[in-house]
Amino acid sequence: MGYNQFSFLFFLCLCLLSLSSSIPHHLCRRDESISLLKFKKKLTVNSSVSSDGDGFCETFYNQMPHQKTSSWKMSRDCCSWDGVTCDEMTGHVIELNLSCSQLVGKIDSNSNLFQLSHLQRLDLFYNNFPGSHIFPEFDSGRFSSLTHLDLFKSSFSGQIPLKISHLSKLQSLSLSPSSETNLRLAARDFKLLFQNLTKLTALQLKGINISSTISLNFFSHLTTLRLLSLSNCNLRGPIPKSLSNLTRLELLVLDGNTLNGTMPSWMFSQLPSLRYLILSNNHFSGQLEDFKSNSLSGYVDVSLFSDLKQLRVLDLSYTSISLTNENKVNVTWLESLDKLGLAACEVKELEFLRSAKQLGDLDLSNNKLQGRIPVWAWSNWMFSMRSSLPIPPNTTWLFFISQNNMSGEIPSSICNLTSLEMLDLGRNNLRGEIPQCLGNMTALGVLDIRHNNLSGNLPTTFISGSSLRSLNLHGNKLEGKIPRSLAHCKELEVLDLGDNHLIGTFPMWLGTLPKLQVLSLRSNELHGSIRTSTIENIFPNLRMLDLSSNAFTGNLPKCLLQHLKAMRTIDPSKMEPSDGYYQDTVAVVTKGLELEVVRILSLYTTVDLSNNKFEGHIPSIVGDLVALRVLNLSHNGWEGHIPLSLGNLSVVESLDLSGNHLSGEIPQQLASLTFLSLLNLFHNHLRGCIPQGPQFATFENYSYEGNDGLRGFPVSKVCGDDHVSNTVSGLDDQEGDSEFLNDFRKAALMGYGSGLCVGLSIIYMVSTRNPIWLARIILKLEHKIITRRKKKQRLVRNNKRRNNHL
Repeated sequence: MGYNQFSFLFFLCLCLLSLSSSIPHHLCRRDESISLLKFKKKLTVNSSVSSDGDGFCETFYNQMPHQKTSSWKMSRDCCSWDGVTCDEMTGHVIELNLSCSQLVGKIDSNSNLFQLSHLQRLDLFYNNFPGSHIFPEFDSGRFSSLTHLDLFKSSFSGQIPLKISHLSKLQSLSLSPSSETNLRLAARDFKLLFQNLTKLTALQLKGINISSTISLNFFSHLTTLRLLSLSNCNLRGPIPKSLSNLTRLELLVLDGNTLNGTMPSWMFSQLPSLRYLILSNNHFSGQLEDFKSNSLSGYVDVSLFSDLKQLRVLDLSYTSISLTNENKVNVTWLESLDKLGLAACEVKELEFLRSAKQLGDLDLSNNKLQGRIPVWAWSNWMFSMRSSLPIPPNTTWLFFISQNNMSGEIPSSICNLTSLEMLDLGRNNLRGEIPQCLGNMTALGVLDIRHNNLSGNLPTTFISGSSLRSLNLHGNKLEGKIPRSLAHCKELEVLDLGDNHLIGTFPMWLGTLPKLQVLSLRSNELHGSIRTSTIENIFPNLRMLDLSSNAFTGNLPKCLLQHLKAMRTIDPSKMEPSDGYYQDTVAVVTKGLELEVVRILSLYTTVDLSNNKFEGHIPSIVGDLVALRVLNLSHNGWEGHIPLSLGNLSVVESLDLSGNHLSGEIPQQLASLTFLSLLNLFHNHLRGCIPQGPQFATFENYSYEGNDGLRGFPVSKVCGDDHVSNTVSGLDDQEGDSEFLNDFRKAALMGYGSGLCVGLSIIYMVSTRNPIWLARIILKLEHKIITRRKKKQRLVRNNKRRNNHL
C-alpha cells in the first residue's frame, strides 16, 4: 500500500512539474518594460539609415540592418523582444543589443535608457543618434554593472567624459564617430581614463580626436587586453615600452596616426600571441635596434617578423620604413599569413613571401619590383604562366599592385577570382587588351587599370547586377565606342575613360546611372552634338563632368544642365570620410602645371568643356550650378555676351572663358565672386570697363589679353575716371581663405598641359606623406605665389598714385 501511495505522489509531482513548465513565465519586470517602450517612443526607424553600404553589419555581426524594435509590444514579455536579454533568475534586463537597428533620434541625459540600471551589455553599433553626447550619467552608478559598451559609428559627438573610468567592470569598450560627427578626448583625460579600467580585454577608439602622445606607462594597467585599436586618433610620438606588458595581445591597430621614432623590436619578441598587426600610415624611422640585424636608419630587415608565429595580418604600408634583406638570410614568412600590406615600403624582391601561400589580401603598390616574377610565385598564386602579372589565390578580395614595373598582358584567368572586390593594376607597363570577362565579375566594385599601355576595345558586356562602383581606365590606348552595357552598372559612382582613343557621340544614356558622381571623357576622339534627351532626371548626382579635348559640336542643350541636381545645391553637410581603401584626387591643369589636388569628390564640383567645337550662346542656366568650384568653357566657339547669371556662382574658384568669340562687357556681377582666384577671359571680343573688386584687383594683364576694347585696371587704358578700388588691403586674408590655393599646397606636380583642364584619378592606398622633393616644389610654388601677390600690390599702389597725380 505504501508503495502505491509513493507511486501516486511521484506521478502527481511529475504532472505538476509538466503543467508548470507549460505555463508561460513573464520574467520581464514591468517598470523596465515601460522604460524600454518609452525609449523606443522617442526614436524613429528609418530604413534608409544603416543601409550597410560599408558592409559593417554584415562583416561584424553577420546580419543585415533590420528593425529590431518592431517586435517591442506591451502584450509580449520584453525578455522575448528582439535585442533584449534578461536575467533568468531576477527578470532584470541585462543586455540591450540594438546594433544595426536603423534607429534615428537624440539620446539625452533624461533618456529612459538610464532606468535600466542592471545592464551588463549595451550595444548601439551603427545607428544614427545625431546631437547625442556620450552619457554623463555614468558617474551616478546607474550602469555600474556594465561590462560591454559599443557606440561604434552611431553619430555620437562631443567630448568623451572622464567618468567612463567609473565603469570598473568594463571588459569591452568601442567608440567611433560617424563620418559627419566628431568625437574628442582631451589629452589629459586620455592619460587618466583607463587607469581604473583594469579588466578591459578589448579597446577600440577609432577616429577619436585625441591629439596626444601615448604616455610611458599608458599600458601598465591594461595587461588583460587582447584587442587594441587606436587608429586615426591623431596620436604622435613613439610607441611606449609599456606596450610590451600586453603579453595576451592578439590584435594591434595603430594606423593613420603620426607615430614616429623607431619600430621597436620587442614588439615582435614580447608579444607572442600577436595575430593582427596594422601600423600603416605613420612616420616610423630612425636607427632600428632589432634583435637580428643592425639595420641602417629607416630600414627594417624582413627577418624581424619571422618570430611572430601566430601572425595572420600585417600592414606596414606608408610607414616611412624600407623593408630589406640585407643579411641575405634564407627567411620566409608564415604560411598562415592571410593579409599583407607593404605599399611604399621599397620592396625590391619577393623571396621572403615564398611560403605565404594563403594570402587573400596583398598590397605591393608603390614599390620597386621589376623584372620577371619568380617561378615559385606562379605555383603559389597563379593558374598559368602566360604573363608576368602574378595572380593571387581564389580567396583574394583585394589585389593592389599599382605603381610598379609590371609588364606583359592581363591574363583572363584573373576572372577566376570570384571573390575579388577591388583590383588596382594602375601605373604599370601592362599591354594588350583588357580581358572581356572583367565585365562579368559580379563582386568587383573597383577596377583601376589607369596609366598602362592597354589597347583594343573596352569590355563590351557589363552584366546586370554588377557591383562596380569605380571604373578607371584613364591614360591607355583604348579604342572603339563606350559600351552601352555600362548602363547595367547601377552602383557606378566614378567613370574615368580619359586620355584614350575612344570614338562615338556623347553617351547620354549614362545619365540613367543614379549614383554617378564623376564622368571624365577628356582627351578622346568623341564628336558630334550633344542631343536633347527625353530621359527624366539624368545625372542626378553628377559632381564632376569633364568632356575637354574632344570634338563635340553645336549648342549645349539646356536639358543636360537643368537636371544636374547635385551641382545646383551647396551642401555643407558633405564631409570627407575618415577611412577607406582608396582616396579620391582631382587633377587640375592650369598655366602649364598639372596639380593633383587631394579632395573628396563629393566636395569638389567641376564642369570642363574646354577644347571642343561648341558654338552658340553660353546657356544662362549655367549660373544655376551654384556648387561649381571650377568652370572651364575655354577654346570653343561660344559667342554673344557673358551671362549675368555667372555672378550666382558664389563658390567658384576658377573661371576660364578664354579663346572664344564672346562680346560685350564683363558683367559687374562677377566682381562679387569672392572665392575667385583664377580668371581667364583672353582672346575674345570683350569691351568696356573691367569690373573693380577685391578679387579683380589680383588679376594681371594676361587674364584679358586679346580683348582690345577693354579698359581699366590692369590693362594700359584708363577707364574714364575709374580708379582701382581701395580693396587690396585684406587680400591676403581672402586669398588665404581660397580652398583652391589651399588645395595647391596639397598638390603633386605631375606634368605639362595647356589652358585649364580638370581630370580625375582614383588613388588606392595612397600615402599622404609627401616626399622631400615634393615638399621643395610646394615651397617654391608658395614662394612664387607670395612674390606674385606682392608684385600685384605694388602695381596697384603705383597705378593708384599715378591716377591720383593725374
